[in-house]
Amino acid sequence: MFIVDNYTMAVILCFITMMCWGSWGNTQKLAAKTWRYELFYWDYVIGMLLFSVLIGFTFGSIGEHGRPFVEDLSQASWASIGSVIVGGIVFNASNILLSASVSLAGMSVAFPLGVGIALVLGVIINYIGEPKGNALLLAIGVTLVVAAIICSGVASGRMAGKSDESASTHRKGIVLAVCAGVLMSFFYRFVAAAMDLNDFENPSVGMLTPYGALFIFSVGVFLSNFVFTTWAMRRPFVGQPVTYRQYFAGSMSTHLVGALGGAIWCLGTACSYIAAGKAGGAISYALGQGAPMVAAIWGVFIWKEFKGADRKTNLLLTLMFVLFIAGLSWIIAAGDN
Repeated sequence: MFIVDNYTMAVILCFITMMCWGSWGNTQKLAAKTWRYELFYWDYVIGMLLFSVLIGFTFGSIGEHGRPFVEDLSQASWASIGSVIVGGIVFNASNILLSASVSLAGMSVAFPLGVGIALVLGVIINYIGEPKGNALLLAIGVTLVVAAIICSGVASGRMAGKSDESASTHRKGIVLAVCAGVLMSFFYRFVAAAMDLNDFENPSVGMLTPYGALFIFSVGVFLSNFVFTTWAMRRPFVGQPVTYRQYFAGSMSTHLVGALGGAIWCLGTACSYIAAGKAGGAISYALGQGAPMVAAIWGVFIWKEFKGADRKTNLLLTLMFVLFIAGLSWIIAAGDN
């Protein structure tokens, strides 16, 4: 299987993770023109599952090092499988809330707030689970990210009164983003606990490689979707309930947009899991969760979610970007010590 053997390559993969995790929301924005997010989310999950199989039989099966994909799955212990499944369920609950927040408050609000909170809490949780990297530098980086989140929240609050959305709908989107962030901070630890992060070439018996973990994780997301998304369809956060009949009546192009979103997210996650062997769980997770900056760029410059903002709001957005970049730089430095 493909394995990273140096920290520089691990950082490059983490940046790919950041780009993917911060960009999949564009597919939801595209589908939203004709498609409710609850229906989009089914395509997203199916795309994630299919891509996990594809990458398992390609990158997870090539080369002479490590265990091939099928062999990895066949030897996994029930404890490892269960841990990854739980991670998939926790992630799915959080991501559905994040998708709802995007539909209510926009990418440039939902991602910096929700994923930013997940970054801060997730780094702490993953570092406690596997203390790899310089704790002081990591703390400085996380603190800068927190400051960026605050700037995003203030900018969002200033725009809420100027948008056509009702203030209550905007506030609901913010609350959902916060809930998503808290939940999302826990999923990575469940997955990392099932992988032998110290030796992907000769992983311990019963534990998983990144490719096996990604597939099982996607299965957990898919199975839990029958509960979570069905509930969201019947009791939506906003608007009228939607049905499975509406889902199957959707056009192939609309379904493919959602599946593309899931594939993009899954590619980013694969890179994160692969990089964790050299960078460590906390740093790999933290760099990937720089996704809010990427999402905010899409939201501000492509989707024009802050169109008509005053000078102070634009200053807050600029400061948010600067703080995020500075925070990520410190996080990178933390892993290279």
